[in-house]
Order: sequence, then C-alpha cells, then structure tokens
Amino acid sequence: MNPQAKLISTTSLLLGTSITISSNHWMTAWIGLEINTLAILPLISKTHHPRAIEASTKYFLTQATASTLLLFASMINAWFSGQWDITQLTHPMSCMLSTVAISIKLGLVPFHFWFPEVLQGSTMTTCLLLATIMKFPPITLFYLTSPSLNSTLLTSMAIASAALGGWMGLNQTQTRKVLAFSSIAHLGWMTIILNYDPNLTLITFYLYTMTTSAIFLILNTTNTLKLSTVMTTWTKIPPLTTIFMLTLLSLAGLPPLTGFLPKWLIIQELTKQELTATATAISLLSLLGLFFYLRLAYCATITLPPNFTNYMKQWQTNKPTNPLTTIFTSLSIMLLP
Repeated sequence: MNPQAKLISTTSLLLGTSITISSNHWMTAWIGLEINTLAILPLISKTHHPRAIEASTKYFLTQATASTLLLFASMINAWFSGQWDITQLTHPMSCMLSTVAISIKLGLVPFHFWFPEVLQGSTMTTCLLLATIMKFPPITLFYLTSPSLNSTLLTSMAIASAALGGWMGLNQTQTRKVLAFSSIAHLGWMTIILNYDPNLTLITFYLYTMTTSAIFLILNTTNTLKLSTVMTTWTKIPPLTTIFMLTLLSLAGLPPLTGFLPKWLIIQELTKQELTATATAISLLSLLGLFFYLRLAYCATITLPPNFTNYMKQWQTNKPTNPLTTIFTSLSIMLLP
C-alpha cells in the first residue's frame, strides 16, 4: 500500500474516532462514524485478495446500514423533542433504533455475522484496529445514551453475545476468528453492565483493548494465522510464547491476572443490583470462552507439532518484537497484582 495513502487512512481513522467521542450533537457523531468507515476500507482491502475485497464489501454494507439507522433514530428524536443532544435521547422509537444501530456497529448478537468474516479477510494489523479502536466510538455513544436505553433488551443481547461468542469460538481453527468470537463475548460483558454502571463498561473496554492488542501484536510478530501454526511458535521465541499463554489466560479472566478485574467488578455490581441469576448465567457462559483460550494456550506452549504437517518450520522469526507488545503484555498480566 502507498505510504501516503496509508498515512491519510490512519490519520482519518484517528480524526473520525476523535470527532465521535468528543461530540455532543448527533450530526457530528454521525460524521465521525462515516469518516471512520471510509478510512478503514482501504486498510481492509489493501492485500487485493478476494477474501479482503469480500470483507471490505461486507464491512461497508453493514456499517452503512448502521449509520443510516443511527441518523434516522436521531432525526425522529429531534422531530419529537427538538433536541439534537446525544444525552437527551427520550423518544422510545429513537432509543430502540439507536440501540440496534450501535449493536450493528459493535457486532453484538444478533447482528454479529459480519464481524468474524471481516476479521478473517483482513491482515493482523487491520484486525487489531477493527477489534479495538473501531469499537471505541460506538461504545462511547452507548455510554452517553445509557440512561435512556432499555435494560431488558441490553441484558438479553449481552447474554446472547456471551453465549454465542463462547459457543462459536469452540470449533474455530483460525486465530483471527477465535479472537473475533472472543470480542463478541467480551462485548456481552460490557453491555450487561451498561444500564447500571456505565463507567464499568468503559473500564472493561480499556482492559479488553489492552489485552487483545497484546495478543494481536504477538500473533503478528510470530506470523501465526492458524492453530496448527501456533504449535510451532515455541521454537521461534520461547519467552514470547510463555507471555502469550499468560496474556490469553488474562483475556479469559483468570485471577490474579488483569483480565479478572473487570469481570469481578461486573459480577459484584450485578449482585448489588439483585441480578444474581444474570450474574450466574454470564459467569457460567464465560467458561466456554475459557475453554478455547486454554486450547490456544495449550497449542502454543505444551503441544509439539506432528511431523507430517506441510509448512516450513522457522527457527527464528524475521520480525523484530514491537515495543508496544512489551508494554501491553506487561499491563495485561501485571496490572491487577
């Protein structure tokens, strides 16, 4: 990809995100989301592979639909209340439509179908952007409108996301798809607490972003796309593979690692709100996720590859380790202790 084009796309991505998260008016938030969508498309389709073109087309169609719905919701609200302020979302129809639009943008169940496919067609770096930075503007809109949203709808979508994210991740062999379903399951955790404590949603998102970034950067360093190639990473950089295992366990939410903190706080808050059944359900569903993280960790550190697989075994990776990898992995493992 042309360096100038790459620079323009990246700058536009940061600009779009900044506009949306700092805006108070529905129109500017919508403009920011549109800039974001248009900026990420060249980064998804830059490999010119049929899968990448398909991924960028799917991404464009779903995001355009979500943006239209969001604009429609804000216009209905302005029509009935005369307010364009994001926090003044009062009309029931607008609340419903904006919840649906933001859920499509995030990839919450039942609007999750595009997300694994788009990630599978993108490069590791683009996947990192799609799973972290691109989720920030919609999460911010959820945060701003949280008092107006329907808690029953959000809770049912959150439980469904945690269930489906865990369930669908079990039989995946591609690392990008595993991380896509992991993202859907984590979005379930973020959404379930949105009505009761929106600050917890943001904390969960920040910690999830940090841990997922660490995992994507490690996979990018070792050039790993499939579970069968995860098995050969031990011979490339053993220390990095050990850190990879700990970061995966942190993402699964095992104490005393950083990933345990948001889950602990969310369960505590749900129990305070007398939603013990909901807390129990989402805790049990996180065990599905734990299984596939453990499988990834097992493949990376404990399994030696069989001899008849047909790929070249590298003894040392060609890429230098990104300094960001060190920072993110350290925080992902050590922040809570």
